[in-house]
Amino acid sequence: MKKTIAAAVWLAVALLGGWAYTTLALRRGEIINSAFILTAALCTYAIGYRFYSKWLAARVLMLNDRRATPCEVHDDGRDFVKTNKWIVFGHHFAAISGPGPLVGPVLAAQFGYLPSALWILIGVVLGGAVQDFIILFASMRRNGKSLAQMVKEELNDAAGAIGLIAILAIMIILLAVLSLVVVNALADSPWGVFTVGATIPIAMLMGSYLRWWRIGKVMEVSAIGVVLLLFAVWGGQFVHGHASWASVFTLGREPLAWSIIAYGLAASVLPVWLLLAPRDYLSTFMKLGTIFALVLGVFLVLPDLKMPAVTKFIDGSGLVVAGKLFPFCFITIACGAISGFHTLISSGTTPKIITRENYSRPIGYGAMCLESLVAIMALVAACTLEPGVYLSMNVKGAGADAAAVAADTVAKVKATGFDVTSEQMSSLANEVKEKTLFGRTGGAATLAVGMAQIFSKVTQGRWVDLWYHFAIMFEALFILTTLDAGTRVGRYLLQDVLGNFWKPLGDTKSMSANVLASALIVAGWGYFLIQGVRDPLGGINSLWPLFGIANQLLASIALLLATTIILKMQLAPGNGGHALREPRLAYMFVTLIPLIWLLSVTMTAGAQKIFHSDPRIGFLAQAKVLDEKFPALKTALAAAQIGGAT
Repeated sequence: MKKTIAAAVWLAVALLGGWAYTTLALRRGEIINSAFILTAALCTYAIGYRFYSKWLAARVLMLNDRRATPCEVHDDGRDFVKTNKWIVFGHHFAAISGPGPLVGPVLAAQFGYLPSALWILIGVVLGGAVQDFIILFASMRRNGKSLAQMVKEELNDAAGAIGLIAILAIMIILLAVLSLVVVNALADSPWGVFTVGATIPIAMLMGSYLRWWRIGKVMEVSAIGVVLLLFAVWGGQFVHGHASWASVFTLGREPLAWSIIAYGLAASVLPVWLLLAPRDYLSTFMKLGTIFALVLGVFLVLPDLKMPAVTKFIDGSGLVVAGKLFPFCFITIACGAISGFHTLISSGTTPKIITRENYSRPIGYGAMCLESLVAIMALVAACTLEPGVYLSMNVKGAGADAAAVAADTVAKVKATGFDVTSEQMSSLANEVKEKTLFGRTGGAATLAVGMAQIFSKVTQGRWVDLWYHFAIMFEALFILTTLDAGTRVGRYLLQDVLGNFWKPLGDTKSMSANVLASALIVAGWGYFLIQGVRDPLGGINSLWPLFGIANQLLASIALLLATTIILKMQLAPGNGGHALREPRLAYMFVTLIPLIWLLSVTMTAGAQKIFHSDPRIGFLAQAKVLDEKFPALKTALAAAQIGGAT
């Protein structure tokens, strides 16, 4: 009887999801409610986790709780620490959920809601969640070894050396871009700086509480942490509303960048139980609370999707992301569908603190599905805005003053066929208590406006400014937690390299070696962060495609490793302990198919970013244009200098 009821329930879920997909895909020329995207997403996650991840765990990976995990074998109180599974889940989710699921879908919304939603949902169930799950499992079976170490051992030394250098370089690029997003989100925002900063001592208090005072009392310390976090949010509002305090916590872009560099160094050196795990766990409460509140808000107010299902920008004429739908939609949206950065977490901190193999399924596959929900909500928030407003916020206008910039931006947007006025944008800016919303590129402000409008409808149109600034702070906190784990993983990777030259430098138990490696990795991404902050042309819209390409190249390396591991498991004598079992080589397709797709997307995007004839896309074409302008600029500079001297 129970099986019959369960089968009926899952059939109903499948039919509901199918109805939502059909509505999204086939209805044209009429208004579609955002609840259809959310319904399709929730049904997809439920079926993917219940059936596909369970099959992977039982048949492909053959998880075994009787195996000792790395933290049980190597418990050192610093990196290898036995940790409650929900804290591990919170840490893992917080670490993987950086700017990708927030910014990428907002930028890719210019192509329309349909291609972005399909890529997020199909990509996560068949690609991203599978990748995270298998790499986490593989690292646990290999004493918590990093992705680079596993590539070296499972393939060969040459591939390992190349992979290690590539991963380290990609890691530095990723951390620099992540940090730049944080700087852009928190610069000149005393509310956000105070609240995000307050989470650091709160996390250290939680870590000490669990470690020394009330060992194992997870629910108790969670309640304390949530209360303190709410006080931190209230404190941010207080600081924002008082000029004397606001001046203290108002940081410009460069001072904020240096603060983040100092934080990254500390986060990678301190014991994982003191700052990293409790802070990420604490941040997860806020992240999940806000996302679930947004889900509930969508079902309550049922906002319509204003963005078309597929826009004219699929031909490459987009104002936000330059390039055609293929391949640029699939590198603009990385986190939320599939992300190589996740594999550094799945083979970095998480396998060193997880206590059972079966926990790798909810933590590896489940946390990725949850991150994908974040991406879906970001897409919904962006697509419920008027297209003209969306484009005005994400297009950089030119002009000598604010009025000229507004006029230029409006002209550019209207030229695409979408309507917007300067008065409309000014009214919206006044509602959220900002000076202007023109040219707020990068996606953070767009998402905040979309979230604020949804939440304000729940509160009968009130507190739009409060919801907006809360959303800005939420995004900054969401992003910064990734920097915690990312910097520590970067230390692990660098120590792998340094250990080849002098063995003591690769010893993760040595404080001096840890500090040296941390300082070098932070100096690497910190240099690019400072240059990005100082460079007026180094905006998110220019850097994000590089971030996406680097991220997906890293995912390709991880999927190649996962395919190799699956093949070796099947070909090993008595594979998985089943002496009479025939090798099932077809299992390799669970990672091989996503690998082929990802390589085709990433290599195409990389080639176009270098060689494309359109200066908006190709670096060489852009360099040629700038080179042609250089003589005129020199002449103008010389004339200005002569004029100044006279």
